[in-house]
Amino acid sequence: MTSTPVIDLLDLKNYANGQPHDLFRWLRENDPVHWHDEPGGSGFWAVTRYDDVRAVSKDPATYSSWKGGILLPDTTEEALAGPRNMMLYMDEPEHTRYRNLVSRGFTPGAAQRLAGRIEDLAREIIDGVIERGECDLVSDIAGMLPSYVIAELMGIPREDGVRLYEWTELMHADTSAVGAERQREAVQNMLSYALEVAAHKRAHPGDDLATVILQSEIDGDRLSDTEFMWFFLLLINAGGDTTRNLVAGGMQTLFNHPEERQRLMENLDELLPSAVEELLRYVSPVVHMRRTATRDTELGGKQIREGDKVVIFYGSANRDEAHFPDPDRFDITRTPNDHLAFGGGGPHYCLGAHIARVEIKAMLRQILTRLPDIEPAGPAVPLPSIFISGPQSLPVRFTPGRRSAA
Repeated sequence: MTSTPVIDLLDLKNYANGQPHDLFRWLRENDPVHWHDEPGGSGFWAVTRYDDVRAVSKDPATYSSWKGGILLPDTTEEALAGPRNMMLYMDEPEHTRYRNLVSRGFTPGAAQRLAGRIEDLAREIIDGVIERGECDLVSDIAGMLPSYVIAELMGIPREDGVRLYEWTELMHADTSAVGAERQREAVQNMLSYALEVAAHKRAHPGDDLATVILQSEIDGDRLSDTEFMWFFLLLINAGGDTTRNLVAGGMQTLFNHPEERQRLMENLDELLPSAVEELLRYVSPVVHMRRTATRDTELGGKQIREGDKVVIFYGSANRDEAHFPDPDRFDITRTPNDHLAFGGGGPHYCLGAHIARVEIKAMLRQILTRLPDIEPAGPAVPLPSIFISGPQSLPVRFTPGRRSAA
């Protein structure tokens, strides 16, 4: 772009066809730490270069998650009181103490121990649609696996996992699209459900993550109902977003790049791991996170004042020309590929990254091997969100096949 564009990273229309990469590119080249006005709000610094996004992510002492929360709109201290029970909103040392409660369930070894069960679930999901010859890629395939996996991890009924996914989508939609009241109801529904889970697991403890959390102690104290409710909400939200939107957005990407899709299908075992990393970079399901400056500082040559909002854009960082050669090219063999799709490092690196990778590989393998001629059967409907990127609906068709003998 040669002329100065209208920079509006808050306008939902700019996300109708995915993330606004033209705007991101202009910002990286001309104003990488850009002051962005905000109607009805205080304004924020839009951080778009890889090195700056990573620097903010790795410096929680200067860029706080707790002080103003992680969502872009300003809110009240009263409204932040509940969400601050989530790790995503915590700074040190509370963040590490809470993370240690569940971290052993999300290690690479734990993810590999779950791999066989995750593959079985992915096979079962394809069994559910393969005889039909058509389905919605998002609701019938991509959204099912993380819902099933988190339900099994938490020890709750599978159908409840699907219901929780529907509430998650409402929470992450743009308020202008779904309305603030529906979003509040979705949050309250999930918190109420979590309270029921807590009561059930205390009375009937099981071999599941919910029981582990309820029985764990922080400084000698077990989690209160309020702390557990918000912990539960975080795990449900974080457990679904990346996987669901990466699988759906990833298949969209493969539809749009048939040569790369063919290359992947011809050598799936060897190329699937690197293809997943490239899809994570190229799709970048989480668009941004907000931090709040705890002191006066400098970033990208700009003076940041204490209390300023600093918003880091992962989708832009993952297309930074200074870090990724030919960044707009989709290349399933790209290496190195140290993308920031799971966060920019530091304490808030995605806890579930290892499990998400196992889920993504399992689901893509099932789709590409058992539905080899899958193709769009209509236009995708994008998520009405500037926070999460991906399709909300994507009708597809394929040659009907047989259910798995397994």
